Amino acid sequence: MAEAISQVTQSHYPHPFKFFLVHEPHPNAFATPGGNVYVVDSLLYFVKNTEQLAGTLCHEVSHTIHRDAVARMEQDQKIKKREIGAAILLGPTLAQAMAISMIGELNSLAYSREVESSADVTGSDICAAAGYNPWGLVWLFQEFQNADSEQLPQLLSDHPVKVSRIQTLETHFRDKPFVFSKFNPDPKSATPFSLPKDASSMQFLRP
Repeated sequence: MAEAISQVTQSHYPHPFKFFLVHEPHPNAFATPGGNVYVVDSLLYFVKNTEQLAGTLCHEVSHTIHRDAVARMEQDQKIKKREIGAAILLGPTLAQAMAISMIGELNSLAYSREVESSADVTGSDICAAAGYNPWGLVWLFQEFQNADSEQLPQLLSDHPVKVSRIQTLETHFRDKPFVFSKFNPDPKSATPFSLPKDASSMQFLRP
């Protein structure tokens, strides 16, 4: 899977993609500048099919191609500067400090949602090009919507899921029928994915 994804994305990024398997108790996946994509081993037990896992990896690779980590750091710095400027103008009362903090959080959240949705769309294109059903990411989001909020993995805390993200993907699929019409939207068509319980001996994944 890592090799297939890398083959269709490498020309869009100046550094080789590397996929690492790391150990943490909460399912997650994340990308860092330089082409490194990290997959928490517990995610491999959390996903129900190959398409969901492929969708997650393609989404993370999209963040790298878009250079979202660097852009997010720059955005956070701008938000902090605005908060400091507002604090100087308004004075350090408790109510004002709380309002300033909320403004910063809202600005950051709006930015995050936009970035995540963009990574969803690019990720679906990558999945299709790599031969994986891009509906896998939709199926994963749909399961998250019905899950207990206290049991959601870290993947959801870092990557907020909204109905609009599913709708954006579905619209994208309809707008490009020459790419996506060949893929089955029925989750019953998915390829089951499971690992034996002793698979923890794996150290890393590499394309």
